[in-house]
Amino acid sequence: MSLANEIAAVHAGRPDPAALVGEFRRTHVLIPTINDTLMSTELDGIRWLYVFTDEEALSRFALSRGSEPGTEWRYVTASGARVLDVLIPACEGPTGVALDVGGEQGALFPPVAGIVPDSAAVDISTGGSPDVAHKGEE
Repeated sequence: MSLANEIAAVHAGRPDPAALVGEFRRTHVLIPTINDTLMSTELDGIRWLYVFTDEEALSRFALSRGSEPGTEWRYVTASGARVLDVLIPACEGPTGVALDVGGEQGALFPPVAGIVPDSAAVDISTGGSPDVAHKGEE
């Protein structure tokens, strides 16, 4: 299945966390930048890196943040594997991925074992499992 299909399955209540993470790792994604810094937000002590599947998803996000239609946003492209294996461990503090926020089919990839390298996982001492949450899930 494609990443879009795996995310849809999560939202339909049929998640396959391993397949979702695998598809994310194989997909090239867009990461918006501001002044050459990767765009992110912090919530409850975790930094969430904004990542988008395509320019349309990034545009929806930009519009939701008050950008005028047609405004160009700078971004870098990377494979999901590079995001999880290189970018996340290079960030200061716990960092996860917020995929396609502002859209109907967003997903969160928290910084836990099985998603990010053990060195970047916040649950490594508890031996946690790779849980993937979708938008609106608590």
